[in-house]
Amino acid sequence: MQRHTSMLTRRSFLKTTLPAALAAGALPRLGPAAQDPPKLPPVRQITHGPKHHWFAYYDKLEFDPTCHYVLGMEVDFEHRSPGPEDVIKVGMVDLADGDKWIELGESRAWCWQQGCMLQWRPGSRSEVLWNDRQGDRFVCHILDVFTRQKRTLPHPVYTVSPDGRWAVAPDFTRLNDVRPGYGYTGLPDKNRDVLAPADSGIFRIDLEDGRQDLIVSLADVVKIPFAKGDLSKAKHWFNHLLVNTDGTRFEFLHRWREGDKPGFTTRMFTAGPDGSDLRVIDPSGSTSHFIWRDPRHILAWSWHESHQWGFYLFEDKTDGKVEIVGKDVMALNGHCTYLPGNQWILNDSYPDKDRNQNVYLYHVAGGRRVPLGSFHSPPEYKGEWRCDTHPRYSPDGRTVIIDSPHTGEGRQLYRIDISGIVG
Repeated sequence: MQRHTSMLTRRSFLKTTLPAALAAGALPRLGPAAQDPPKLPPVRQITHGPKHHWFAYYDKLEFDPTCHYVLGMEVDFEHRSPGPEDVIKVGMVDLADGDKWIELGESRAWCWQQGCMLQWRPGSRSEVLWNDRQGDRFVCHILDVFTRQKRTLPHPVYTVSPDGRWAVAPDFTRLNDVRPGYGYTGLPDKNRDVLAPADSGIFRIDLEDGRQDLIVSLADVVKIPFAKGDLSKAKHWFNHLLVNTDGTRFEFLHRWREGDKPGFTTRMFTAGPDGSDLRVIDPSGSTSHFIWRDPRHILAWSWHESHQWGFYLFEDKTDGKVEIVGKDVMALNGHCTYLPGNQWILNDSYPDKDRNQNVYLYHVAGGRRVPLGSFHSPPEYKGEWRCDTHPRYSPDGRTVIIDSPHTGEGRQLYRIDISGIVG
């Protein structure tokens, strides 16, 4: 029955959503027959209602190394902010056993956009980790999914080094105060009235002994001048951290807002694993989604005088080389990652005028875009509780998983087989 339902969903998609997206220009027309829609790769729904399932952010390891299991979270409500007592389940889908859902634990420290930082521990075939709240602190659980042995670190994590030995994290209480949907509720920000506290910032966590050290403070970063304005009267925070591909540096976004003004300004920094050698990589004030291509280059959506808005490849140097990527084909902001080998970029879009979210591959050498699907997002999925597709790839680069509410079952996980495209 589950397989038949998936087939009906795909037929409906091909008859309605895809032609509408093509008519609106949301997807490129490939080949000489302009009337024929491009052949899309197979899509399979791997979680189902009545409860809702999603993974959230695009830069975490969702698959185990064998591509057998897919991590996800489960919740029984949508369309409101999480409260301190709202609990989600964490689990994994067994792709080789009828997409069976296997529960692993639960969390009281989560948000809609980034979940509870659930991810496979890099370098491990059996351990996963996620954040939780216990008493008056946020913590991180590390669980062996096969033996069910679990240990708990006294601090939360955000992004993990490629060797799985250490992690870095922002102050989640401050993040929840300044940017709901990205921090965790349940604990107050003790520095709520402090614009740039010296005891808040980026922390490094040892995943073996649980030790935490403050390595970059907000007070220190504010001292680094911003050519386009005064930082002294704004409220500051850090978000979106990511360790590079060999663990020698990590990236983070420094953001700030003055008073009750809408929006915020952003600088992209990199630093060594101990917080030293701080470099301003993108001083434009506009950095958005990004990914490390390799240890020395970052792909990011930003604004640059040469081509204005677009995806740029930044060299990890102060005043380093900057070049446009996919100028005409990747012309909209999205959640970007490189597939293994760096020949393809996986990306998506926010809802277009018909509220379709378009997932696609961009072939770097060929400069071409290959659509993977157009997925409708109903209008109630907006703001803090929107459901971005946030495409994630498998370790072998042949499968993509997305979050989407397009079938009417609320947010669920979907598997896209891209093996016929990438080979």
